[in-house]
Amino acid sequence: MGNIHLLTLMRQEYDKYTADDFEVWQTLFERQMKALPGKATQEYLEGIKRVGFVADRIPNFDEVNEKLKAYTGWRIYVVPGLIPNKEFFELMRDGNFCATTWLRRKDQLDYLEEPDMFHDVFGHVPLLTNQPLCNFLVDLSKIALKYIESEVAIELIARLYWYTVEFGLIQEKEGLRIYGAGILSSSGETDYSLYSDVPERVPFDIQGILDTPYIKDKYQMKYFVINSYEQLYSSVPEIDRLVTKAVEENKVLVF
Repeated sequence: MGNIHLLTLMRQEYDKYTADDFEVWQTLFERQMKALPGKATQEYLEGIKRVGFVADRIPNFDEVNEKLKAYTGWRIYVVPGLIPNKEFFELMRDGNFCATTWLRRKDQLDYLEEPDMFHDVFGHVPLLTNQPLCNFLVDLSKIALKYIESEVAIELIARLYWYTVEFGLIQEKEGLRIYGAGILSSSGETDYSLYSDVPERVPFDIQGILDTPYIKDKYQMKYFVINSYEQLYSSVPEIDRLVTKAVEENKVLVF
């Protein structure tokens, strides 16, 4: 627990953001908000309004947390970057969403290898006003912590997180929409995920996700489509069963 104690000392130092930082946020925000209507899930677009994101102001985490508290009780939790699995899942189990505070440079607008604040906050936080999605994150974390010493289990949980929270699609009555933060924060993958004839788009299937390694260095070749956020949350018992089975069998994963 020592690492978590150290992490609690971190805060967003808002007064240290530069004019360039504000310009980067505004450029990325305006670009995505122009692209996302009719492509992003309605819950996300409503979430943008709920948390009060605007183009000309980098989100202040303390203010956003007050808004999140009223919807789901979640909050943004400042971390320096990638943190150990155990700490990450402990924080998420308790309703803390890990986010960095740094923004990419102007010459990195289109691609960044490590997630920055725009991805973490613009991509994820609006949907933290959705209770079923938050419930899913809590219970997924509990499964991960139950098997935190198992590399197999953590890899499988990572695949589930990747193909839902990061790169998931949802079928809404108006059509196919994006809810994965990795797509919502990416100008290129927004259109690719919905309209390109290159990737597969398949119904949400837990075993299918567990059998599919994720792709970090290019656009995805397969997207899994949920019908509702309630479907995502209700899948948790099946996730638990299949992860438990894989751990007990010491399953050999294909990468």
